[in-house]
Amino acid sequence: MSLAVVRSRALAGMEAPEVVVETHLANGLPAFTLVGLPEAEVKEARDRVRAALLQSGFEFPQRRITVNLAPADLPKESGRFDLPMALGLLAASGQLPVQALEGYEFAGELALTGALRPIRGALAMMLSAARDARAFILPRDNAEEAAQVRDARVFGARSLLEVCAHLLDRTPLPQAVPRETGIDPSYPDLADVKGQQAARRALEVAAAGGHSLLMSGPPGTGKSMLAARLPGILPPMTQEEALESAAVLSLTSAFRPEAWGRRPFRSPHHTASGVALVGGSNPPRPGEVSQATHGVLFLDELPEFDRKALEVLREPLENGRITISRAARQSDFPARFQLVAAMNPCPCGFLGHPSGRCRCTPEQVARYRGRLSGPLLDRIDLHIEVPALPEAELTQAGQGEDSATVRARVAEARHAQIQRQGKPNAFLAGREIEMHCMADDAALALLKQAITRLNLSARGYHRVLRVARTIADLGRADIIAPLHVAEAVQYRRLAVSSSG
Repeated sequence: MSLAVVRSRALAGMEAPEVVVETHLANGLPAFTLVGLPEAEVKEARDRVRAALLQSGFEFPQRRITVNLAPADLPKESGRFDLPMALGLLAASGQLPVQALEGYEFAGELALTGALRPIRGALAMMLSAARDARAFILPRDNAEEAAQVRDARVFGARSLLEVCAHLLDRTPLPQAVPRETGIDPSYPDLADVKGQQAARRALEVAAAGGHSLLMSGPPGTGKSMLAARLPGILPPMTQEEALESAAVLSLTSAFRPEAWGRRPFRSPHHTASGVALVGGSNPPRPGEVSQATHGVLFLDELPEFDRKALEVLREPLENGRITISRAARQSDFPARFQLVAAMNPCPCGFLGHPSGRCRCTPEQVARYRGRLSGPLLDRIDLHIEVPALPEAELTQAGQGEDSATVRARVAEARHAQIQRQGKPNAFLAGREIEMHCMADDAALALLKQAITRLNLSARGYHRVLRVARTIADLGRADIIAPLHVAEAVQYRRLAVSSSG
């Protein structure tokens, strides 16, 4: 038979649309024509496939070869189509039964020796293939990753020869199984942080409600240590959260099966651009905000980031998703991350330090803080100061609560939120706030005073209510009380002074 059809997958954001690889052999001078909007790396597959077939002991057809990657209007990139093209040539030339390809999808990059090299996005492709009830044959290095999809049938192969032996029922490939997930992921322990009880409390509130957090203080006070320990006090990831997080990381080849269920912690350098933070390129790829999905995005030295780069965070902070638009296509990526940022109080960093080393003028301090826009600061729920500890307090401070103890309280509060409203408090909006953030009369009166004195915006008012609801959940209270509002308001005072 001179025509063969093999199924594979492309990548378009988080989606993996089906690609039909059609291979036709015709009489005429030997030629290899590849059509279907292939990128440069796909066009180069002609030479990789030819060498891989010959090195594997197969015959390369000396005929007029046409390979069509359908649909024609979907751009095709990367070397993932090497394996389906090679199998299509073998089937079209009669070296492999066409019927053997039915019920399977294939993806993999071929080495010149015929070995299979790993590709990116295997987990995202398997999510789509599982919906179509097809088995997937992938490089062995990708098989365990793709097997994390529930009810998936994934086979991992090391070479083109192993794939052909499986299709001919000579040496079946082993079906990949997901890695055991009974072992809890390990994180840095909160007990390592000495003192800073107020900051530890704010970190617990942030973890319980999924709130964003900004820490301000001199260098060396523990801001980065606190941020690194936030993932360790967050509730364990659900199966759906772990799958979505792994699928995003798979698109950048950053996922490792041994890290299944571990909340990501992303800490880009302050020289990162807006595209690096939210994603971009062509075809679009996920940025830091998407790779931190269901985890923590830590921005150290926040005022040192380019202001335009920081402004692109405003939309994903509100919506939990990011849409990357290009002339030819749009791609949606999840961006449900928890923002934790750290900054110095002034250019030299020692404003308010007991040593009195700061010599910054008020104008310099205002200009430094002015690098952060009011709208961005308004979207950060908790603003706290992390002061320098006196020497006596630092040396005498005992070991605080460990992460496991705090995580138990956080998990209980988060469970109450999911049972009540189906989402963490940080993502409540509109009427949901009125419905679930009920406060008594004294708490409402205190909140009205705070609105007047701090000149809170409507967004700030709602954020205070959401934080107060989280504090009440940690205290197992059904109704928001004045002490809950008072603590929540304290987390907005620094925001008002910074933006003012």
